[in-house]
Amino acid sequence: MRTFASRGLALAAVIGLVAACSSSGSSAAPSAGAGGTGGPIKIGGGFALTGGESALDLPAANGAKLAVDEINKAGGVLGSQIDFIVHDSQYKMDVTAQTAKQFVEQDKVPLMVGYTDTDSVLASGPTFQSAKIPFITVGATSPKIPSQVGDMMFLACFGDNVQAAVGAEYAFDKFGHTAGFLWDKGVEYTTLLGQYFKSRFTELGGTIALEDSYDDAATDFSAQITKLKALSPAPDFYYVAAMPNNIGPLVKQFRDAGLTAPIVGGDGYDTPDLVKIAGPTTSNVFFTTHALMDAVNGTDGIKKFIAAYKAAYGNDPENAFAALGYDTVYLLADAIKRAGGTDSAAIKTALEATKDFPGITGKITFSADSHVPQKGVTVIDIENGALKLGGEVVPVKVPAP
Repeated sequence: MRTFASRGLALAAVIGLVAACSSSGSSAAPSAGAGGTGGPIKIGGGFALTGGESALDLPAANGAKLAVDEINKAGGVLGSQIDFIVHDSQYKMDVTAQTAKQFVEQDKVPLMVGYTDTDSVLASGPTFQSAKIPFITVGATSPKIPSQVGDMMFLACFGDNVQAAVGAEYAFDKFGHTAGFLWDKGVEYTTLLGQYFKSRFTELGGTIALEDSYDDAATDFSAQITKLKALSPAPDFYYVAAMPNNIGPLVKQFRDAGLTAPIVGGDGYDTPDLVKIAGPTTSNVFFTTHALMDAVNGTDGIKKFIAAYKAAYGNDPENAFAALGYDTVYLLADAIKRAGGTDSAAIKTALEATKDFPGITGKITFSADSHVPQKGVTVIDIENGALKLGGEVVPVKVPAP
């Protein structure tokens, strides 16, 4: 994904996270081996703490760090403390590739977590795969990633084909059978998400009244809006596969132009910037994501997480990617325990044997044939600027990756 940094994420939070994860060089003690003794267990954390993806990656990194702190305070894993080594990729693919080599060659991490976007995973994953380092992405949702990167690659999140199927089925049932369909053509995430939506929606019998795209850096959507306003009759809803950086301006311009039908999309909408930019009266916007971050209406696990996150960072989690970061570290810690250490083959086997791991974003199951968990999807309904639960949905049918 390609985003701008959330205005609500203070620089102090970045500095605090980097300081807390200060063991980011090659001087850390050797990692625990098969017995889990002899030094801390190194886990690498690749995140865009600054730059374009920080609206999602910084909360994810904070959630991961919170999990590390909890595990270490509880005695660590196999009697060893976790040494969480974080490097800022700045959401620049050349820097992402460079930091991947740093994790491998200088830090010598045996395990990796991180990133909320497919482009960053594709830029770094081959380096970890070549080094036989198990790598769990926090929030990159392309279901193609394991086949593109290799057998050491796992997802802690559902695939885009799953959330797109939910978006298609939910909108078809609730809003109608004709859609205006737009997507950001500049990144892998939105391109795949849009393709999966179109596949499932038309399979249901839905009709795409207009299909159009826009550049990733676009800030003016008047050309697309003009085409949509010319449709007669107007579509029942709009499905827009968008990034966090352009969904706020797009929603505002749609509403200002009188396009009031529901707008539906994926987890790229899960940023505070949507309501900040589109305005507090934003309504009739629906998106699929990983959990409802609500201290009142969320699950018990989410409520506890929100309280712990606020105690650690002084504010509520910014989005569900914070919870995904938290889940990913606990998922990996569970695999380390069952593997008896950090041996890569043993970790891979342990992850593939994971069944119904109780993450706060949903249960996680892997197998030797599937490194993408088939988790349920949360639908968020934005009404008057407030995020509400629209539903917890498992799709009837999922397009092939």
